[in-house]
This record gives sequence, C-alpha cells and structure tokens, in this order.
Amino acid sequence: MELKQWYLEYKIHKNRPGLLGDIASMLGMLEINILTINGVEGKTRGLLLESDDDGKIDQVSKMLSKVDSITVTALRCPRLVDLLAVRHGRYIDRDSDDKKTFRFTRDELGILVDFLGEIFKREGHQVIGLRGMPRVGKTESIIAGSVCSMKRWTFVSSTLLRQTVRSQLSEDEMNPHNVFIIDGIISTLRSNEKHHQLLQELMSMPSTKVIEHPDVFVKESEYSYDNFDIIIELRNNPEEQIVYDTFTTIYTDDV
Repeated sequence: MELKQWYLEYKIHKNRPGLLGDIASMLGMLEINILTINGVEGKTRGLLLESDDDGKIDQVSKMLSKVDSITVTALRCPRLVDLLAVRHGRYIDRDSDDKKTFRFTRDELGILVDFLGEIFKREGHQVIGLRGMPRVGKTESIIAGSVCSMKRWTFVSSTLLRQTVRSQLSEDEMNPHNVFIIDGIISTLRSNEKHHQLLQELMSMPSTKVIEHPDVFVKESEYSYDNFDIIIELRNNPEEQIVYDTFTTIYTDDV
C-alpha cells in the first residue's frame, strides 16, 4: 500500500514523565513512522506521522481515546496549517468567520514566507490578496516566498523601487509558472488601458497572482472578493489597523 501522511494533535491535561515516550512506543509497535514532533503553543503536541495502513490509524484513535491524561484534537491528513504548526511550533492566526483570511505580524515573517512558499508551489490558477500598511514587508515576503518555492517572480505593478505600471510582458515573463506581483492601488488608480488589458489576461491565466492592497483593487475594479482564494493580513503588531486613507493619496499624486 502507498505511504500516507497523517497529522496527530493532542492536548495534555496531566503531563506525567514518559507520556510522549509511551505514545511513541505505541506508534512504533503499530509500525507507524513519526516524521516530526513539536510542541504547539503550550500544552498541545503535534506529530506528523506516516503509515501505509489506514486501519492502524483507526487503532491509534481508539487507543488514545482511552488515555485520560490527553485529549486528541486532530487526527487527519495534514493541511498546510498543520505542517507549519509542526515546523514552527505555533498556529497561524486564521479568521474564525472568514476561513480564507490568515493574519501575521512582522515578527512572524519567517512563518509567512514559509506559508507563501508552500502556496506558490501549487500549480494552476490562484489569487492571493495581501493587506498591510506601507513598509511592513509585503513585497519582500512575496519575493522570499517565490525563492522558497523556486518560482520566478514578475512585477506587473509595484512601488518597491519606483512606481511601475507594465503595459506588456515578454514571452518569458508571461510563463504561467511565474508568480505575478500586482499592486492593487497602482493597477487601479494609476493604470492605463493597456495595463488593464494585461491585467485581465493575467487574471484569467492558470497561474499564481499576488495582489497587494486587495481592498482597493476590489473597490476600483470589476473583480470581487470571490475572485480571491486566500487573503493574508500583515501588521507591525496585532493592534495595528490597516487603513488606506492615510496613504492612497501618495499613489494618486503626479510623479
């Protein structure tokens, strides 16, 4: 049978000596490989497992349900957020109402880059929105994520060095395997007709598009939030408000 990965997560009620060893021994007797173990925020443990037998995983679930000192909170095929929790020892902050919105702060740039890198590895059409105030690290994170995924990045519009509005891209730049970086303010408030046509072509391509300032992009274009697969929020600190009125005028002034 084919080897499959599983994510096991449990919360500890009574952390007695040898608890993890007992669980590891049980998994070993069932010939289930432990690929990674990490603490996840306090008294929670996350394990990435590998097995070729789904029935053995069912046995694990039944056996652990009888252990009074822990409560199993997850036993499933690993999601991206599970893999990152095991790698970094902490959960990604995910909006409880809007499941496609993920929140990061500047001191979590390493996790964000890892998150983006894994998303960029996916092939086909996907649109990612990235909210954040100026100079918080949005564009740098996108570039670093592209490097992690071994993808080439292409600026369609940007303010990284100066205001850039592309009207056309070379054949090499139009490669659907590239990561296309779009500044939602520049592309809507300072664009021309040729740029708009290019944008429409890119949005229909089976490729990854990352749009900074997605709220302005939605407000000033024909696209909606339904066009986005993931929304990421990046703040300097958890209390920071992302407000556009304080800096959109910078983009609309003549240069």
